[in-house]
Amino acid sequence: MEDSNQTSPVRFTLLGLTNVPYLQVICVLVFLAMYLITLSGNVLLVIVVRINSKLQTPMYFFLSNLSVIDICFSSTIVPKILINTMSKDRSISLLGCALQMYISLALGSTECILLAVMAYDRFVAICKPLHYRNIMSKTLCSCLVAGSWSFCFMNSAFQVSLTFQLPYCRSHHVEHFFCEMPPFFRLSCKDTFLNEIAMYIGAGIIAMCSFFLTLISYIHIISTILKIRSSQGRQKAFSTCASHLTVVSLYYGTIMFMYLRPRSTYWPETDKTLSILYTAVTPMLNPIIYSMRNKDVTGTIRTKLIRQPLNQ
Repeated sequence: MEDSNQTSPVRFTLLGLTNVPYLQVICVLVFLAMYLITLSGNVLLVIVVRINSKLQTPMYFFLSNLSVIDICFSSTIVPKILINTMSKDRSISLLGCALQMYISLALGSTECILLAVMAYDRFVAICKPLHYRNIMSKTLCSCLVAGSWSFCFMNSAFQVSLTFQLPYCRSHHVEHFFCEMPPFFRLSCKDTFLNEIAMYIGAGIIAMCSFFLTLISYIHIISTILKIRSSQGRQKAFSTCASHLTVVSLYYGTIMFMYLRPRSTYWPETDKTLSILYTAVTPMLNPIIYSMRNKDVTGTIRTKLIRQPLNQ
């Protein structure tokens, strides 16, 4: 009975970011600020796309989905970080941990694929402008989004079920700030080779394939941009591509480094830093990089969301 309690814990303890009091205050303030910016930026983008008929395009359809993912992704993780950092009790139930792992893994994977889909959309728009409407039809866009969500949620269910079949008898203290697969493998007293292989296959299919599709799309985009005669047009296009590629590289790079490196190279502090980048920083930057520099978006905010209430 005692062994059963050891291998099947009712609760886990998330050790969090830091135990230093003044650093805890700084962490709470920083994460709260990032979370509020993430929520406001992504909610604002969704509202703007809904109220402006000019933005009813495939690109903004994908961006709206990306915003929904970022809102849900951050809301799954950041509030728990804030609560754990301020509270003495940092425990989380087995069901709560499994649910957090399932949702965060599914949403993070969906974002990977969606970023690749958005890169393909830009490739068609820039490299095949005359065929854009025929290629990026409503049916195709809906199928791409639905397929991304469905595949990633099924993959997450498979990965999480494998993870929580492991016996956790070494410790119930997780050296992390949320429930994620790699730190859990180190807690098990059973060989996790098959779990790691399953994780590598899943991450390889989703992250690597998405990254290469994005990279190939941008290679074609950049080669097309180089053919633009206007230097001002080239500069503007390169500026946009550079911003997009920065965010995409940051997201894919951290995801692949977290899920595709050997177990022997896991370091708790490094893992925490990497996880912060794709769970808190990237969702905050996405609406700013992808849309807030767009004149249609900023114009809609000024005319319909700011001036109209003031006139009333």
